Amino acid sequence: MLLLINGQLLQEKKVFLHLNNRAFQYGDGFFETILLEKGQVRLWAEHWARIEEAAAALYLSLPAGLSERELPQQILALAQQNQCTDLARVKLKIWRAGEGLYTPQTDTAEWLLTAQPTSPLTQTPLRVGICRTVHTIPSRFSFFKGINSPVYVLASREKTKRGLDDLILLDPKDNLAELTSSNLFWMKGNVLFTPSLETGCVHGVMRRYLFEWAAENNWEVREGLFRLEELQKAEALMAGNVTGLRIIEYVEDQILPSATAAARQLVEQINLTLV
Repeated sequence: MLLLINGQLLQEKKVFLHLNNRAFQYGDGFFETILLEKGQVRLWAEHWARIEEAAAALYLSLPAGLSERELPQQILALAQQNQCTDLARVKLKIWRAGEGLYTPQTDTAEWLLTAQPTSPLTQTPLRVGICRTVHTIPSRFSFFKGINSPVYVLASREKTKRGLDDLILLDPKDNLAELTSSNLFWMKGNVLFTPSLETGCVHGVMRRYLFEWAAENNWEVREGLFRLEELQKAEALMAGNVTGLRIIEYVEDQILPSATAAARQLVEQINLTLV
């Protein structure tokens, strides 16, 4: 597989990171998971907004070659090299350059871009549980995907052991937060509900996109601190990330009532706008 490291095209086997690399030593960076579909980068504006916000939160200075205009072109070119322009999972990792201990030597960033074929997207309803082993960790950094992600690793391990598609994570006060790789949404009438960033959930690209979509389509969005009981009042419960929205039909031992026709139509309508 070919990849880009700081803009240089290399074979995967020729890439080596030094032992004192700050991403390895301190998790001093972040990453984005991006979807390329039919040669188009999905939800690019939302991805770029989070990239800039994450870099600002870590006081990282993005290099000139890593720009809103150039990066989609580099993603497409790399996918062409790896023969996966129809559907590719793209990962962008960004970390602080230099050596040193906790005190950085520089705020300049280095970066690595990969593009690999991925499986066709599915809209099969999800079976989820409530995570029992970990909670989210709210902080000024929790809105983006940090390189050090033990919460999601342990939650995903639990998900696999329990034979479920996903788990709902709660915050330290037992408020609804998110799923292991998706934001959580539910609807009642023309209102979309989602947990506040105070819970430590990621400010995902689908979350950003839904806020914009709702404003343009006369829907209300309510962010807040919600308990598990709130889900009992919902017409439909959904998971959302860069791949789209999916209905959740099962939580723990309870099968949720079938989503209304309006809810299924909403999910289909929004997913179609992503193509």
